[in-house]
Amino acid sequence: MQLDEHLKTLGADEGLHQVMMACAQGVYEISNIVRTGAALGYAGTQNVFGEQQLKLDVASNDVLLKVLREQPLVDYVASEELPEEIQISKQKAGTGNVENSAEFSIAFDPLDGSSLVDVNFAVGTIIGIYPKGSFIGKKPGEMHAAMIAVYGPRTTLFVALKGKGVHQYLLTDGGFMLQKTELKIAEEGKYFAPGNLRACLKNPGYKRLVDFWLEGQYTLRYSGGMVPDINHILLKGKGVFTYPGYTDEPNGKLRLLFECGTMGFAIVEAGGAVSDGKISMMEKSIEAIDQRCPIIAGSVKEVEKALSFLI
Repeated sequence: MQLDEHLKTLGADEGLHQVMMACAQGVYEISNIVRTGAALGYAGTQNVFGEQQLKLDVASNDVLLKVLREQPLVDYVASEELPEEIQISKQKAGTGNVENSAEFSIAFDPLDGSSLVDVNFAVGTIIGIYPKGSFIGKKPGEMHAAMIAVYGPRTTLFVALKGKGVHQYLLTDGGFMLQKTELKIAEEGKYFAPGNLRACLKNPGYKRLVDFWLEGQYTLRYSGGMVPDINHILLKGKGVFTYPGYTDEPNGKLRLLFECGTMGFAIVEAGGAVSDGKISMMEKSIEAIDQRCPIIAGSVKEVEKALSFLI
């Protein structure tokens, strides 16, 4: 079954279906850019976080902006590659009653893990679809849907629809075809993906947690990229991913709007749990576009175990 048809089967309303198919088109175009290596090297610019932008970052961002600007149902967009959110419905309002027809605001990381491209590791795209309006004041739990693309040996796409579970599609010559449906994460599972291991030097709890994993003979599954690591948890149906804070970076490195919230939404829809160390990520208010936060995500009991060390 194709993505188009399956979204209708899942009960996605007409507007959400339309916007999700536009995002899927963007993923398809980014997949071609990544596959051909048509935009390698540095762009000579920095994003709002002071990070050197790769040509792939810029090209991927341009692709998603293009497809979303063509959608009358899109209100605000926010990208990890842009300094602030943009109300594209207002920009288009002069062409008709476009602003009033907007239903969704979309936040995305166009190419997460792009620094891994030159060594041919898996990278991905993260897309969160919210109700219309500014992202400020919203919570990840308010999302209508999340879409997570993985560009590896194959291009795959996870779709998490609120209340409808998580499903995986494979990009083929015939489009995105349903591959796995109703993905579920077990309560326990001995896989661990420990981001920011340097934090062990200044966060004794994290060091004790890593020792616990090693002594418990957990299997390490860490790629250096959040997308492939969360992909592993969703497909294996168990495990835990962590990126805690520490003295130098108390809020960690990952962004609530572009990474943690969207990934957490998919994890929760698959039956897992996600926390910032204090509360569920789904209940964490977005206070700034560039807001960072720690994250512990995966199997419910594995998250609980990790929190017992980190709190």
